[in-house]
Amino acid sequence: MWTETRLILASGNAGKHAEFARLFQTLGTDVIRQSDLDIDSPEETGLTFIENALLKARHASRLANAPALADDSGLVVPALDGAPGLYSARYAGVGASDQDNIDHLLSEMTGLKGAERRGHYLCALALLRHAEDPDPIIAIGTWHGEILSEPRGGGGFGYDPLFLPEGLSETAAEMTSEVKNRISHRGKAVQLLLAQLT
Repeated sequence: MWTETRLILASGNAGKHAEFARLFQTLGTDVIRQSDLDIDSPEETGLTFIENALLKARHASRLANAPALADDSGLVVPALDGAPGLYSARYAGVGASDQDNIDHLLSEMTGLKGAERRGHYLCALALLRHAEDPDPIIAIGTWHGEILSEPRGGGGFGYDPLFLPEGLSETAAEMTSEVKNRISHRGKAVQLLLAQLT
């Protein structure tokens, strides 16, 4: 049973912080961004999403001497051998904008049709009670769909304007944030994490 009153979020992202703060409020836990404690992110040297999430959570937990939560997420396109994958945020190079990454992905997918345009978002969450925790709480959520050949919608971020979820007519950038947060890869991972905590 989760009884901690303080949790470090291994991220400086305001949107992620708001989402996790709201979820953990019901458990009586204050979520604090690592950036508010002047903790920088470590180099992401893992070969999988979960390795990077664990690396980030352990780093934050060690420096803050408190439980820590980290996520690592991205878009996986099997026809591109899993790219953009771990490099989703910097697919077009370090410092690339969302638009740069979208343009690069579209360029890499030129000529791909049908099932070749399938892809999924993946979110891996890792929660450590302390830096040396041998039994971290892990949750992984996926969101399957297809990669469109041109962007649609102005919401969301990253590759959302290109991502059409399975069985839906709206891209991730066209749906409301409430709907997206409920059915997305991160939404699914968070629900799995909370189920383990309670």
